[in-house]
Amino acid sequence: MKKRTVIAFAGERIIRLLIPLLFAMFFTIPLQVYFERLQKGQVTGSYFSFYPSVWRMIPYPEGTLTWSHMWFVTYLFVYCILLLPVFALFKIKTLRQFKEYFADKLSNPFVAIFMCIPLAVYYYTLYLKYPEQQSLLDDWFLFIFSLTLVIYGYMVASSDRFWLTCEKYRFLFLSFAAICIILLFYNYWWNFNIPKQKNNRFFVYGTLNALHIWLIILAAAGFVKRYLNFTNSFLQYANQAVYPLYIIHQTIIVALGYYVVQWQLPAFMKLTVLTLCSFLSVFIAYHYFIRPFIVTRILFGMKLKKKQKDPQLESGADIIM
Repeated sequence: MKKRTVIAFAGERIIRLLIPLLFAMFFTIPLQVYFERLQKGQVTGSYFSFYPSVWRMIPYPEGTLTWSHMWFVTYLFVYCILLLPVFALFKIKTLRQFKEYFADKLSNPFVAIFMCIPLAVYYYTLYLKYPEQQSLLDDWFLFIFSLTLVIYGYMVASSDRFWLTCEKYRFLFLSFAAICIILLFYNYWWNFNIPKQKNNRFFVYGTLNALHIWLIILAAAGFVKRYLNFTNSFLQYANQAVYPLYIIHQTIIVALGYYVVQWQLPAFMKLTVLTLCSFLSVFIAYHYFIRPFIVTRILFGMKLKKKQKDPQLESGADIIM
């Protein structure tokens, strides 16, 4: 936003989020639905006979049209559009200076930890009534929870002090997160014993979940600041690949997995074969069919220029946000 007008930002989000989303929904994700229904015996014909059902525009599961794993992009596009007035206001010098001042205050390690409180409140008030659906509509827990994280990122990510705090206390954040995760596994996750009603056990569950999610984010930011704050030719190449690989990876895994799971081999060997074949297929698709061409770069959310003066501008984070 420092280098773009609000209108330019909105236009770029349409090109780099909405277009890849629609392309995936109509041209890559349907293959996942096909193999799912083939495995369940709900269809028997070829993919070419199945594909026209996508254009009936009937949402999954009754129909074929779905955003599947691209729900993340759907939500992010909506967040960007909803927050445009906020972005516009904070381009005003006085408000921008207030934002920077506020971000520095949030950089205190104890204050940073307590930023998880709103996330915990969402668990207490919304989690049971609106379980995670990734459907955008009537999905208030996940929608507001994730929107809060986007707002947090917008408020603090430009603060050098915040990054230094994450770096300095990264082991502390990670240790507390690990304790929360151990408690969650022991009391809730291992036997899938998730609370279904409001009681003391539920409030502990919500608190531990909110705390461990936020602490992992702080710890990850700290370790990245300490150990990955550089670039090289491999990272430049890999950063460009982040978004296209995200778009196609699940479709390829599902398609290959349909055949691999039918082999008469031990599960570990099938997992190994599926992992290697999926990685190789995704890499080939990206390197030889997506990366070289202007049209495919647009459809998969990449910038048109293959080389950037500043390599970090072509990072996966820049593609998404």
